[in-house]
Amino acid sequence: MKPVTLFTDSRRLSDGRATFTDVIVEGIAPGGGLFVPQVLPDLTIEEILAFSAMPYWRRAAAVFSRFGVDLSDERIDLLMRSAYGTQWDDERVAPVVEVRPDMHVLELWHGPTSAFKDMALQCMPLFFSESIALKQERGELEDDFLVLVATSGDTGKAALDGFADRAHTRVVVFYPVDGVSDIQRLQMVTQRGDNVAVFGVRGNFDDCQSAVKAAFADEGFSAELHARHGLKLSSANSINWGRLMPQIAYYVSAYADMVAQGGVKAGAPMDVCVPTGNFGNILGAYYAKLMGVPIGRLICASNENNVLADFISTGVYDISGRDFVTTPSPSMDILISSNLERLLYHLAGPEAVREWMRSLAEERRFQVDPDTFRAVRELFAGDFVTNEESLRTVKRVFDEHGYLMDPHTAVAWEVAERVKADNPVLVVSTAHWAKFGGDVLKALTDTPYAEPLPERYAGLSGVQLLAEVGSIAPDAAPVPEALAGLRAADARFTEVVDAGCEGVESAVRGWLS
Repeated sequence: MKPVTLFTDSRRLSDGRATFTDVIVEGIAPGGGLFVPQVLPDLTIEEILAFSAMPYWRRAAAVFSRFGVDLSDERIDLLMRSAYGTQWDDERVAPVVEVRPDMHVLELWHGPTSAFKDMALQCMPLFFSESIALKQERGELEDDFLVLVATSGDTGKAALDGFADRAHTRVVVFYPVDGVSDIQRLQMVTQRGDNVAVFGVRGNFDDCQSAVKAAFADEGFSAELHARHGLKLSSANSINWGRLMPQIAYYVSAYADMVAQGGVKAGAPMDVCVPTGNFGNILGAYYAKLMGVPIGRLICASNENNVLADFISTGVYDISGRDFVTTPSPSMDILISSNLERLLYHLAGPEAVREWMRSLAEERRFQVDPDTFRAVRELFAGDFVTNEESLRTVKRVFDEHGYLMDPHTAVAWEVAERVKADNPVLVVSTAHWAKFGGDVLKALTDTPYAEPLPERYAGLSGVQLLAEVGSIAPDAAPVPEALAGLRAADARFTEVVDAGCEGVESAVRGWLS
């Protein structure tokens, strides 16, 4: 029988240890902390390089199996075949593309919603439903689950697509009504499925995330859901370990592909540059590094909401006097980076995390001790990119290399070029350019971010703008059919609610009634 990995609470406010099927169902630890693994598996360089001969589903299954997931290997294989099957527009699923000899791009947007969140959210819902069914069979669980999702754009659609009509679950997504692209909004409000709902929120992403977290902490609301609807709350945001596990897998996979393509010598390190908001994606690279993947520096690329870049530079995480900035990379428009808590747990332990999270909640800032700051600096580099710089990078890379990227990827590319040293760099591309066609068109037409598009584009919808980009960049990655078809889709969800816990809970009550 294979060993089973146990998880603990990052703040040690709850008793006991949990298995993978426990933590994916619960989402967040009872004491309010995040689940973290007690131990990590080790991968040899030979095991990593062997991934290059495997289909992607088998690569992901191998990581899950080595991680001690408490399901049979046969069941893991079956679920992974479904997660990474024909719904991907590239059979490689997460291909590594050479843009120039010393800089490759990991394309994570070939899934059904054209964003990197598919890498986790085509997988997690399958394991979520499997875990619920297993627990119900054992008599450990009676309720089904209500999954609450706060999104800055991409997580919402990916969660809706992954959980739509999935057994044992209902899903409600909350997004900032003025904080997502037109394409992102259309993807969410046209979602099909009898178990899904979507609400706009008057506020920014942090307002959405804080309200959802407050709903999780409201014991009265949880009791009401159980008594009236037979439901328990869970999360599909990256605070759920079930979201992070698939992200570890694609970094192991990417290194194997880099070696196979000659981008890095076997055993030599590559640096990884990740456009970062909630810290989950780059945390996957951190875990892969701890498991033995030869990753050098972890480069954290921020937009003008640069709280993480400042933290890496100073050891101070301070949002007390920081304004929320709207940018062309809205999925990174985040000031409270939830997954940073997991990194700090591994570097400093639960007692320090408890104090820092208390300080963040009460004083809107915290400062790590010198030893922890030194550890952060040894692992991470970071910088930020302005709105105008990100759009200029989109155009420059297209002009120089014929490669069209979205604004989030452009943030990572620009930061990678600034801090690059001797190692080859893997730039993580988190979205297809067509998710942000309006801003990509601004980039290609040299239109400043704060200004409207030229008059000839006035009145065109987000979907119509994609055709205009295609006329300028005919050799760019084609617009996925699902995005091109949004123009004809009817909106199902148009309600907008107030920010705050009360607004979120009221919306859920109304939908369930």
